[in-house]
Amino acid sequence: MRLAINLVLLAIAGVFVWVLVSGIREPIQFVNEKNDREDAVVAKLTEVRTAQELFRSIKGEFAGDFDKLSMVLKTDSFKIVKVLGDPDDPNFTGQITYETYYSPAVDSVKSLGINLDSLKYVPFGGGATFDIQADTITYQKAKVEVCEVGVKRKVFMGKYADKKYARYDKNYDPEKPLKFGNMNAPNLSGNWEN
Repeated sequence: MRLAINLVLLAIAGVFVWVLVSGIREPIQFVNEKNDREDAVVAKLTEVRTAQELFRSIKGEFAGDFDKLSMVLKTDSFKIVKVLGDPDDPNFTGQITYETYYSPAVDSVKSLGINLDSLKYVPFGGGATFDIQADTITYQKAKVEVCEVGVKRKVFMGKYADKKYARYDKNYDPEKPLKFGNMNAPNLSGNWEN
């Protein structure tokens, strides 16, 4: 009888140890996985922001979809104007001349290490793509170009795309997006930079 009681107590102690270890392991796994996934998405959003800035320097506006963004950066060129002489120097007596050159945008994209073919895909998203918007708005009585690109956390968080994990991180909300830009103001900051 005593042996049976000891075995039952040992089993109960084993269950308590398992619950304790699981209770410690789950928050650590969640935080590590969340940080890894968010870092990958932020890195991709940073590339998209750079691509949008390159696009704007060519077209004077932001791209409203990834196909247009990719096509322009693969096929268009940057206009480079070289000024010979100093138009700001009042003592300059020579003639000021301008020489115009064109440089393929794809060369700059490649040198930055941006892959235009996979730019729209969310890391850990299983083929999901970023939401992208661009428009012209009136801001403080001036017409300005704006864009916004992002994705909700639930798209890339996998098994952790549930609000119950907010108990491990009070700021975690799977419905809250990681994004840069703002459709209501000329701002390209990422919400991870605040």
